[in-house]
Amino acid sequence: MTTIYMVRHAESPYMDGSERTRGLSVEGKKKARQVADLLINEGINLIVSSPYARAKLTVEGLAHKLNLDIIEIEDLRERHFAGDDYKISDEEFVPAVNRMFEDPSYALPGGESNLVCQNRAVAALKTLLIEHNGSKIAIGTHGNVMTLMIGYFDSSFGFDFLMQTDKPDVYKLEFEGLELKSVTRLWQALKV
Repeated sequence: MTTIYMVRHAESPYMDGSERTRGLSVEGKKKARQVADLLINEGINLIVSSPYARAKLTVEGLAHKLNLDIIEIEDLRERHFAGDDYKISDEEFVPAVNRMFEDPSYALPGGESNLVCQNRAVAALKTLLIEHNGSKIAIGTHGNVMTLMIGYFDSSFGFDFLMQTDKPDVYKLEFEGLELKSVTRLWQALKV
């Protein structure tokens, strides 16, 4: 059995042009410490992350407590929603994401479709499952990418699931080989 802990990044203030480098808000930093406390006794022996700062920062405290390095995997990065010259308003964002889940090949101009994003992220996840069979692995990730990875193995995880997730959020996935056996939300235990 291989256990994957999907850790959606904590709250991160959105700023144009800083997708790779934006960090965590004050509240996000506090909740990232709670993520470390939640996962410290799970027996995690590998931590990987999207290269984006907000994802790494959310699992950094856990890595420090466990004395583990964070291995960045480029293909776990957040989906590229649109080209730099295409601006989408806040009002248009959620309907666009919904359309991407309804039509996995749909993409905004210059952006990735769900299918393209899912293919690259799932390939990275499958490599981890094969190369680290029997391990307990924490993955610092993003809402869309996490949903697409889980949704590849269980199609009931889609747009509605994404919309109810928190920042941060933690899901424990149990795999036998490449077969997903269970998904358990761990973060709920910390909600007040």
